[in-house]
Amino acid sequence: MAAETWNIDPVHSSIHFSIRHLVISKIHGRFTKWGGVIQFDEQQPASSKVDIQIDVKSIDTNDPKRDGHLMTPDFFDGEQFPQITFSSTQVQPDGKNKYKVTGNLTLRGVTKPVTFEVEHGGQVKDMWGNNRGGFEISGSIDRRDFGMSFAGTTEGGAAILGDKINFAIDVEAIKAAAQAAG
Repeated sequence: MAAETWNIDPVHSSIHFSIRHLVISKIHGRFTKWGGVIQFDEQQPASSKVDIQIDVKSIDTNDPKRDGHLMTPDFFDGEQFPQITFSSTQVQPDGKNKYKVTGNLTLRGVTKPVTFEVEHGGQVKDMWGNNRGGFEISGSIDRRDFGMSFAGTTEGGAAILGDKINFAIDVEAIKAAAQAAG
């Protein structure tokens, strides 16, 4: 069996992130506009591939003022760098229905290798006859590696923001129709 193409269904998928705030709690956010393609081969995971594109301006932290600050050069610099991309370079099995997916993450014009943990939730045929697959993805990055160096401390010396950004991504993808032989 060769790798099958799956298109991410953004209506049934989500990208959430969190970062420490004032050391004592976390701020959560999400991106509302994103998509991508998964080439998945359960029999030979090494031949699998993942490509994701995220619209930076779709960030939503439930606070428009904070979202506006996140679009500035202090953070995402959304005018100059409107898209975040991930392109896998390696997929390795890591247990039953689990994988380590390594690839190049490009954020703010900086490309760095990152590894995400992926759990394949299986496949099902929906009520319209489409084959759907589910994937849970988690991982983290150090924001400083991508030029997000905004810093500050409280009166007591605590960091305003942590450096580690955690991601929780739930993907529901629809299997692409097979191409007709020509």
